[in-house]
Amino acid sequence: MTELVVRRLLIDLEQPVARHWCGGDAFLTAWFNALSMSFPIGEQFFIDSVRNGFKALPPQRQAELQAEVQGFVGQEATHRRIHALFNAQIEKHGLVNDWEPRARERLRLLEGTDPRHGLAITAANEHFTALFAEWLLSHPQLLDGCEPRLKTLWLWHSAEEAEHKCTAFDLYQALDGSHTWRSTWMRRITLVFLTDTLRQTVNNLQRDGTLWRWSTWRSAARHMLGRDGLLRQTFKPWRAYFRRDFHPDQQSSDLSANWLRDNATQYTRVGRAEPA
Repeated sequence: MTELVVRRLLIDLEQPVARHWCGGDAFLTAWFNALSMSFPIGEQFFIDSVRNGFKALPPQRQAELQAEVQGFVGQEATHRRIHALFNAQIEKHGLVNDWEPRARERLRLLEGTDPRHGLAITAANEHFTALFAEWLLSHPQLLDGCEPRLKTLWLWHSAEEAEHKCTAFDLYQALDGSHTWRSTWMRRITLVFLTDTLRQTVNNLQRDGTLWRWSTWRSAARHMLGRDGLLRQTFKPWRAYFRRDFHPDQQSSDLSANWLRDNATQYTRVGRAEPA
């Protein structure tokens, strides 16, 4: 069982956010903004999926996993709320969230299905976010030059994503979820997630008027495909998910624990997690 602490971040997101808040880099700003636009509806789906899976467990297993599930729900609910505040600020720049309506339509197709499907989808997405989190925590200089509160926001979120990366996966396993369906959903989510991220990033850049600038494409190539780029750095750990013996805790979360320890003044612990 993983101990998951619910934390309240001590930053003010009622204040405006600069248009190119990520060190003046239009591509990175648009890309981070795109990810944030997916979080409120995505985090709520993860919460619902984990709750539904938890309820399907026998009482003994519920007792064993209750604290971890409550911590997961509390952390994701906090992410959902704080990114809703962030999204409200970036929408003032004329950005439009086209990702959320598409996701909402797809999620309706899952209503009433076996809870293991929701858990498999959540576990796949959590693997993506854990890989992104590890990459960002390994390259915090990407956020140099941006406001301290926004750097803190993204590194804190990354640290907690790495911290709770096992919860949905373990619930899926506890419900005897098959390796075949776990792999199938990862393939589907890979296509959907990458496509939606690209579409929303391009949408953001178009509305920002920076899509066709050479600096935008240069930044995209460097940060996604370069030697230390996200896609190159995360391909092997992404592929590891398809191994039959894979478990998320096989991939280190030391950077997460280190950031949470070294930045304890940036948050307060919430005394009580949301109920499972």
